[in-house]
Amino acid sequence: MTTHTDSVELVPNNGWDSRILVCRCGKLVSTFIVVTTHYVIMVDTLINKATASALLAIAAPHLAGRQLLVINTHADWDHAWGNHVFAGPDSTISAPIIASQQCAKRLRTQEMAEGLRSMRGNAPERFNDVRLTPPTLLFDQQFTIDGGDLTLELFATPGHTADHVAIYLPEIRTLLAGDAAELPFPFVESAESLPLLRDSLARMAALKPAYALYCHAPVTSGPTVLAQNITYFDMVEQRCRTALANGISPQLVDDNDIEELVKFPYADAIPTDMDADELANFYRPGHRGALRAMLEYLSNTE
Repeated sequence: MTTHTDSVELVPNNGWDSRILVCRCGKLVSTFIVVTTHYVIMVDTLINKATASALLAIAAPHLAGRQLLVINTHADWDHAWGNHVFAGPDSTISAPIIASQQCAKRLRTQEMAEGLRSMRGNAPERFNDVRLTPPTLLFDQQFTIDGGDLTLELFATPGHTADHVAIYLPEIRTLLAGDAAELPFPFVESAESLPLLRDSLARMAALKPAYALYCHAPVTSGPTVLAQNITYFDMVEQRCRTALANGISPQLVDDNDIEELVKFPYADAIPTDMDADELANFYRPGHRGALRAMLEYLSNTE
């Protein structure tokens, strides 16, 4: 049975190019469909057959005379677990799925399979039909789609995950950032990935996009989210450097105490116009994870 979280709706256009359709999956995640002269390009496939099929239904009116392409920004469950609708023996419609080599590897890992088993156990009605399906067209650093009127430049933006890619459309100066940037901040995978994430943010900001859309930020957020994310990690570094200079030992810091010891509470880490409590259960652990990753990174590199 489809739940509210699994419902997919077309978001009213708020000023971005009309060839980009923004689709919202409940309160969970946003994704995109780009309609070009030659292709209808679906960015991510969401969480299961129902949500991927709902995306396909939104795309269907635009398919006449165009080929369907699919992109995976990365392999996380809310982005690529609907791939089996577009490839493999259970597919509803056949379409190339474009993603990084790392994305294909992640979807084949035992860790991903165990994650699916766990989520099936917790919510069988949502995940029983999921078949982990790797992308079919793979690249390493860059991949370009010439849509005729629009160009989609896919480029590696690791950090949130090792397999992440973002998309830039130069003709309309629009960035589809995926999870490489979000509001209030993207999640850090590890201390080793922290500099990669910061570099990815810097490279996206250097494009100077006129419009930016994210999988986890309001459609009205715009390119300022990139600057906010960069500032956040600069602040994390500054506070952690001060804490280390004052003698803090990363190995002895408990997660429940890390905000106080580093003197960077969660409430200070989010934009002033955000409700500090609304998403605290989700983003506070991410903030603590960023602090721990930075302490570990600085301790290991200096």
